[in-house]
Amino acid sequence: MRSIGEMARNSGLGVSALRFYDRAGVLVPAWVDPVSGYRWYGPEQLEEARLLARLRRAGMPLADIRLVLAGWSSADTDLVRKLLQAHLRRLELGLSDARTEFSTLRALLEHRENPMTSLRTAAVRLTVSAPELAAALDAVRFAASTDPELPMLGGVLFDIEGGALHVVATDRYRMAVAQTGATGNGGPRVQVIVPVPLADAMRALLSGEEPVQLAVDGDRVTLETGDRQAAGQCLDHDFPDYRRLVHLPAGRRVLVDVPAFQEAVQTGPVRTSEARKQDGVTCDLSVLKVADDSTVTICEDGDDDQNQIAVNREFLLHALTAGARDQLIVEFGVPTAPIAIRRPDDEDTFSILMPVRLEN
Repeated sequence: MRSIGEMARNSGLGVSALRFYDRAGVLVPAWVDPVSGYRWYGPEQLEEARLLARLRRAGMPLADIRLVLAGWSSADTDLVRKLLQAHLRRLELGLSDARTEFSTLRALLEHRENPMTSLRTAAVRLTVSAPELAAALDAVRFAASTDPELPMLGGVLFDIEGGALHVVATDRYRMAVAQTGATGNGGPRVQVIVPVPLADAMRALLSGEEPVQLAVDGDRVTLETGDRQAAGQCLDHDFPDYRRLVHLPAGRRVLVDVPAFQEAVQTGPVRTSEARKQDGVTCDLSVLKVADDSTVTICEDGDDDQNQIAVNREFLLHALTAGARDQLIVEFGVPTAPIAIRRPDDEDTFSILMPVRLEN
């Protein structure tokens, strides 16, 4: 007999998924301890669990999964073959429809005037506080993408408008925004994407207290401090309109003690599964909810509260560190909405984490 933990490790199904399929009557344990409620699985159920995991990864509906499992060991496998073939046809039709839609979208993009182009053609020279720019870069650097398929996200956006410089980074699953004051820009709004290595080189120069000069001239950006400078080419891409992404639905705002919360996240329960991936990489999840006393708690596996929100634990810890405060505001909306992490004294500097859908 295998415990539920052993079954999870050997089958590719998470513990919470095994509980779900037990409740759904799809994969019922061979024996349940009447006192503790602990589930135990027979040796023959491992093959069923592995089959179930494959069907889930293939996106087969639960109703069809039931029939496949019921007919798998039968002498007549015709029903199973027909169900597999029918699901494959659905996937192929869905892919064909998606290709058609994406082809139309690409055509629309090619014929659409891009209003962002002008934002990269103007020249501007700014004076910025070195400590403020250093703090802004520190607050967003963790969110920059490393995905070679999305080169436009592999840098830090410098968005210059009026007397403000917004610094932004995102990898789709998280986004960080910081703002610092700037003087010298009397012209139109200018945006450039600074490659991550160049942004890191700029940050290395920001060790003093004196103001620094930031210059943008076409596709080249330069940071000067004293007799030192970091300069290079901007990325030849347009950054997504981050301003559309920062308006989140109203939710609950909870003030957290950062050291204590970090400790709770680091030592608290996590949920891990092959089904929960970001960019193809398995991630550990921290499942959060706001308790009745307005504190944030880390949910145990098996907690079925409908208001819990799952986030990538590593990303959450990065965001808490980047917040650079002993207290931060964690803002929760509905479980499908991003969570925001804000500074109590500077709400123009914040990060957003996308939730991860729980398996069930």
